[in-house]
Amino acid sequence: MSYQDRRELYRQIEEERDSKVIAYVTGDRRGLETLIAGEAVDMFVDHLDKIRVVDRISLVLYTLGGDPHTARNITILLQAFCDELEVIVPSKCHSAGTLMCLGANNIVMTKQARLGPIDPTVIGGLNPVVPGSDPIERVRVDVEDVNAFIEHARVALPNQPIDGVFDRLAQHVHPLVLGYAFRIRAQTRMLGERLLSGHMDNRDAIGKILDFLCTDSGSHDYTIGRREARSELGLPVENPSWDFYWKIKALHDDFVDELEMRQPYDASVLIGDNDEFEYRLPRALIESMSFGSHSYESEGIVRKVSREVMPGLTIDGCHDLRKREYWRFQDADS
Repeated sequence: MSYQDRRELYRQIEEERDSKVIAYVTGDRRGLETLIAGEAVDMFVDHLDKIRVVDRISLVLYTLGGDPHTARNITILLQAFCDELEVIVPSKCHSAGTLMCLGANNIVMTKQARLGPIDPTVIGGLNPVVPGSDPIERVRVDVEDVNAFIEHARVALPNQPIDGVFDRLAQHVHPLVLGYAFRIRAQTRMLGERLLSGHMDNRDAIGKILDFLCTDSGSHDYTIGRREARSELGLPVENPSWDFYWKIKALHDDFVDELEMRQPYDASVLIGDNDEFEYRLPRALIESMSFGSHSYESEGIVRKVSREVMPGLTIDGCHDLRKREYWRFQDADS
């Protein structure tokens, strides 16, 4: 389906929920992954200015995470345009996506929907190089892994000064990366607390949720289904009706098809038997029935190349030249 086809599903969901729908999808196609990022905020403003202030906004959210500050900024922006914010989770809603759910008055989760810990990951030029790989490729530093290492050292090596443990860690991870990791850990918990406080008064309940999501879950890969989210954490989770479930599922399936999320990106597959192939690939979406569709896309060209590896022996390959990446807009009425 196209955006115009999805508009009918948005219309049906708006009728079902008596709300206005905005969808935010950051694709997880292997090799073309996208994350929640700052440029999305201005596009949300465009959609919300068209929607105006309403009683309820339903955010359909699919993401592996991203920048926690952007996640909070988008959530606060949505709250400013409605009395009640709900998040509809068709499938994956991890890390910063889960953080956005903490600001919702209601979270609609399908059977296969999964939230996750909100422990952030530090990615940057000072991160350690991945051994045996391209020097540009860097190891992602999980904030809670750093904290777990230090806490384990306190227990396992009770007689060793903690500064010695930290020095050993700093030999492998740049001190500025470690400093940022500890700073963002505290900030993420603070962001979660402020979002929950907007609709929850019980400080103990808020603390329990944040303890689990920020620390006690034990792994960034841990996933939380709707039963655990509701019964164990106390989040305001709703099961969709059977009819509503199929509307959500149809929308999710179309996102998956549009962004080809089940097909790993492989330039050699794109070019096939051709000498060259020009491509335009969608990677993320921000959409509403009222305003239109923003699609984050990559454009490039793949060319076949031959390389001589030794005299008389050549191997065929391909060169992927990425020309530009940009947000393309389609008006709701076009």
